[in-house]
Amino acid sequence: MESLKELYRIGKGPSSSHTMGPERAAKRFKEKNLHADSFLVTLYGSLAKTGPGHLTDVILEKTFAPRPVEIRFDLSDKPLSHPNTMELSAMQNGEVVDFQRVISVGGGKILTEGEAAPDTPADVYPLSSFAEIKAYCTEHRIRLWEYVAACEGDSIWLYLAEVWKCMKDAIQRGLETEGTLKGGLDVQRKAKMLYRQKHIDESAETRENRLVCSYAYAVSEENAAGGTIVTAPTCGSCGVLPSVLRYMQERRGFSDTEILHALAAAGVIGNLIKTNASISGAECGCQAEIGSACSMAAAALAELHGMELDQIEYAAEVAMEHHLGLTCDPVRGLVQIPCIERNAVAAMRAINALSLANFLTYTRKISFDVVVNTMYETGRDLFSKYRETGEGGLAKYYTAKGE
Repeated sequence: MESLKELYRIGKGPSSSHTMGPERAAKRFKEKNLHADSFLVTLYGSLAKTGPGHLTDVILEKTFAPRPVEIRFDLSDKPLSHPNTMELSAMQNGEVVDFQRVISVGGGKILTEGEAAPDTPADVYPLSSFAEIKAYCTEHRIRLWEYVAACEGDSIWLYLAEVWKCMKDAIQRGLETEGTLKGGLDVQRKAKMLYRQKHIDESAETRENRLVCSYAYAVSEENAAGGTIVTAPTCGSCGVLPSVLRYMQERRGFSDTEILHALAAAGVIGNLIKTNASISGAECGCQAEIGSACSMAAAALAELHGMELDQIEYAAEVAMEHHLGLTCDPVRGLVQIPCIERNAVAAMRAINALSLANFLTYTRKISFDVVVNTMYETGRDLFSKYRETGEGGLAKYYTAKGE
């Protein structure tokens, strides 16, 4: 498996697959064709159907500037190897001088057809299933974060420290910002209101829900506004992990070092899902994004609380299991409805998974590896309209007031 640096990417929202990936592909193609006088980009599948809502065209125009770029949205049912497919052509005097077909596989990662993937770094983790990693850690009497350190080296802690800082900054910006998100849905930012809406007789449970949700809303709203966030594992699901980590640090007083250890444990979970299934909503529905984020958050919480490997596995497994089949149906292709709210719900569900792991771990029947395989097969079986095309579910039936 790859380094956690490839999972936790720092960049601007609103979509790792629709903005970060295409931006990365465009930068590389532009640098390769310095003598081109213009460019042509054709977007297919989910990139074509929800690209405008995800600002794909905006990021491509900015990236290719000052040279002109023509962007075509191909809405045909052309067979594709991956639903996030794009073709880039470099033009000179009206003639095509270079051509690439690229897929954006989620989390900001891209693969270029016909190339020995310069975008694919060497694997640093020799094991690629939780069962194998658990057996290794048990044999060597180490925790998941120690396994990460053994594979990545000490430099990973500097990177994760940067990740944690970015996560906290995104929360703080979101809590301080009000107004309406762009895109035409008239979605009001809610994080600041949630954070400040206290009641004298507020119970501990209500306070926990309110704070966790306000943090999740804060990061997700920043993402929807094109702010700087961390893919965890994607832009659309970036609010889940930071929200539970900040809340638990405030509530329990965990140190930043302990938070970094939790990020490492969560990273192993995210990496396993990315390697053995998918973190792309266009490929496997929202279960691959929000479900994965919830699974990562549950594992992080279990690590923070010093739970055993079996308990960490159970927390991650139950968090994913109960997102199976979740569709990706963004209204108007925007990362707003239902995406922002889902981050908050998944954050609370991660805390619920932690509680179940604390009590019921040794009665479980389903392994983490099994649920990951199940998620992948379920996602591939989902009807295409429910995989980030903006054609089914809420995206089909939602009607704004006055329309």
